Formats: sequence, structure tokens, C-alpha cells
Amino acid sequence: MIRDASLDDLAAIMALEHTAFPTDAWSEPMMREELRSPHGRYYVVEQAGRLVGYAGLRAPQGGRDGDIQTIALESAARGRGQGRALLRHLLSEAAVRGVVEVFLEVRDDNPVAQALYRSEGFLEVGRRPRYYQPDDVDAIVMSLDVAAWRGAAEDTAAAQSPAAGEGPADTARGAWCT
Repeated sequence: MIRDASLDDLAAIMALEHTAFPTDAWSEPMMREELRSPHGRYYVVEQAGRLVGYAGLRAPQGGRDGDIQTIALESAARGRGQGRALLRHLLSEAAVRGVVEVFLEVRDDNPVAQALYRSEGFLEVGRRPRYYQPDDVDAIVMSLDVAAWRGAAEDTAAAQSPAAGEGPADTARGAWCT
């Protein structure tokens, strides 16, 4: 289940943050401020009442650009569509906030995340050499046109809907929440 993150989730988010990003985890005060900020939106994934993932967007209301700040999942929760679902929640929130373009950085040594972002329409727009420290790993900078993504998502949802008169659409399989 995906829901809005709250300060009550901070300890669980930080535990996962240190597991997912052992060499460059954010500090607890930094994450606390992200969760409090009106310029961002964070979501968590729960399974059996336990937090197994989180993701965050920074997109000031009325701003043209937004940034995917982070997406992290426990290793046991990966490969089940939860990362894609979190990403789509963030992109939907960006659309609601009127964001035109969303940016993110992804590690050059993370082909799984790169493939996820490309599959949703992100394009590489640059590189930041040795961005991730102390690992000395390059960042691939990617961007996404939110309107184009939203149009493609709506087209996908329409294609998955049954023809008129065949019954209700299975919204759980639609483009917005999988």
C-alpha cells in the first residue's frame, strides 16, 4: 500500500536510507526537513504494516521544474512494481503542481533504476562526473516532459480499459497506480 509519508515514518525511513545508501545516506535532520517542507511530497510503501520503501519529490507549487529526490526499496521488495508505482505517484504529484519538467540523478552503476526511468520516458540530458562520493561514481542526469508522460499514461490506461459495455475498467492496473 502506498500512502503519504509523515514525520511518524522518519525512523523507518532513516533505517532504510542507511541500508539503501550506506555511503551517502541523508542525515536525519535533512530528511525531517524534507518531510516537513511544503515544497515536497513524500510517499511510503507498506507491506504487512511495515515500511519497505519511500520516495520523494521536490516541486515548489507553481514552479516549472521538479526533482525526484529519492526512491528506495528494501531489497526483498524490489522487482514487484513498487518502485514504478512510487515513481508514478511522484510524477502524478508533479503534474498536479503544474510542473513542466522533472529531473533526477541516477548512479551510473545502477542499470536497474536507469531502465525504470527510461521506461517511463526519462531521457539522459547530462552527466555529473564523480558526483556520488565517497564512491566516485558518475551521476546520469535525466529529465521527463510531464505532459508527454501524462498523455502516454492516459493512452496506456485507455488501451487497458475494456471496450464500452464490457464492464468497469480495472483501475488497479491502470497507468496511475500499479
